[in-house]
Amino acid sequence: MRMPLSWRTLKPSGVAQAATILLMSAAPVLAQGQTEGGIPVTDRLVQARCGTCHAADERGNLQRISWARATPEGWQAAIQRMIRENDISVTPPEARAIVRYLGTRHGLAPEESKPVMHYAERRVHDEAATLNAALVEACARCHEVARALSWRRTADGWKQFTDTHAARYQFTPDPEAIAQLAKVAPFSTREWASWSARAHAPELTGRWLMTAHVQGRGNFYGEMDVESAGSGDEFLTRVRLHSVNDGGVVVRTGRSVVYAGTAWRGRSQGSSAARAAPDDLSTEAREAMWVAADGSRVEGRWFWGQYDELGFDVTMRRAASDAALLLVDPPSIKAGSKANRIRLIGDRFPAQVTPADITTGSGVTVRRIISSTSGEIVAEVDVAPSAVSGPRNVSFRTSTLERAVAIYDRVDYVKVTPESSLATFGSQAYSRGVQQFEALGWQRGADGKLHTADDLELGPVQVAWSMEVFYETDPNKQERVGTVTPTGFFLPAAENPGTNVDVWIVATATTEKGQDGKPLVGKGYLVVTVPTYTFEGRTYVRELGRWVETESGAR
Repeated sequence: MRMPLSWRTLKPSGVAQAATILLMSAAPVLAQGQTEGGIPVTDRLVQARCGTCHAADERGNLQRISWARATPEGWQAAIQRMIRENDISVTPPEARAIVRYLGTRHGLAPEESKPVMHYAERRVHDEAATLNAALVEACARCHEVARALSWRRTADGWKQFTDTHAARYQFTPDPEAIAQLAKVAPFSTREWASWSARAHAPELTGRWLMTAHVQGRGNFYGEMDVESAGSGDEFLTRVRLHSVNDGGVVVRTGRSVVYAGTAWRGRSQGSSAARAAPDDLSTEAREAMWVAADGSRVEGRWFWGQYDELGFDVTMRRAASDAALLLVDPPSIKAGSKANRIRLIGDRFPAQVTPADITTGSGVTVRRIISSTSGEIVAEVDVAPSAVSGPRNVSFRTSTLERAVAIYDRVDYVKVTPESSLATFGSQAYSRGVQQFEALGWQRGADGKLHTADDLELGPVQVAWSMEVFYETDPNKQERVGTVTPTGFFLPAAENPGTNVDVWIVATATTEKGQDGKPLVGKGYLVVTVPTYTFEGRTYVRELGRWVETESGAR
């Protein structure tokens, strides 16, 4: 017999495991509607487990729950908090079922979940530039603002939540922040009213065309086959991806759930057991993706690692009977160059292809078709010296890929991505946190200035990787910090020195030079940090891109 989950039986590591369990559940159909006063709870399990504390009214509304909506992660965290703080006994199957029901019937519409997807996708994201300053000050000191914006509440609900939150974590509520939450994350919206009234979720079974990007590994393309796993919103997947760079093949199988018809959550792994290398593309990964309202496209991230720092950025589109253009390689072509070979990668290309089938814009001429298959066309193109620099759409007959290739006159600088990042020494409790870097070429934009918004990305450039430890001149001591491989992969040293170290990750171009005749150089700032530290009697752990207190956690 399975023991019920409670704070006595579910330790911190168990909570993390439960987080995985809760997302792997069958999902019901979309909600059939909602009342003006709240969303009635009709599921008997939710009524039984939640109704003991959240009183029901005559319409079936449960106190607080019926006036709240959230992503699956939001409801999952709420259940964990109830287990931790109120000693609620819930078995793992019951927890899965509750998240399944609430994540769908009390979820978010696609238009609502899209702006906060970076939280579910485990991306380090700068929110300060786009969000209200009061919200950032009130929320982002402890966690992403997207964690709060993953919820929808009434104005009274946000006030009640903030008061409870303030009492729990001992801070003074900011009225402006509460007002902003009620404004930007209201309970009732046109988007949810329209979405929840639908009788059925989008049809997701069948064949999907995929493109993906892996930091440091380049682009991939291929397909995913999706089949039903027995319930309306639970699926089995099989993926086959090809590397644009070296032709290598990645095969993965998985299982996923789609909550509210828009929140794809699942797990997948490679066809063979993952090797010891942390960046092995066969490693088991969590999947967090967003499904468009019309079911025509899916996008998101598959991730793994001690801090979810590795993964695929994925885009999917429904396969159709017509030819579809997915990728163009290389991603940039120099003005004034001739006989460039470009690859058009796609699906269902016809047997007979002519240069007239391909459109690349003014100043670019398709001279001839070198070869073609149903999935790839190799063409020879010339670019006039007078061709205007900038991104170009590429079309194959009626299929157009926007900003598929960049025309440029020179590489002005090299940018290392990520520009600032964290890696982490290991300990007995935590594996090392790694970091993969990538070097991209850029051309200055029309304003003639470097590092401004109109600059043109040209794609990866060939570089030699190295590292520089701040204030350290002895290269032998650098190995005590870590190593960076010829592919830009940084691995911290095995021994934890108990202190933070500042590092430059340096990319020196091997084929591109500046106007001074010297190789172009780009740098990324890296802090190699400890996994935990203690300050004023409180212990903090690294969590993604920030620190959280181990006992109270993030707000």
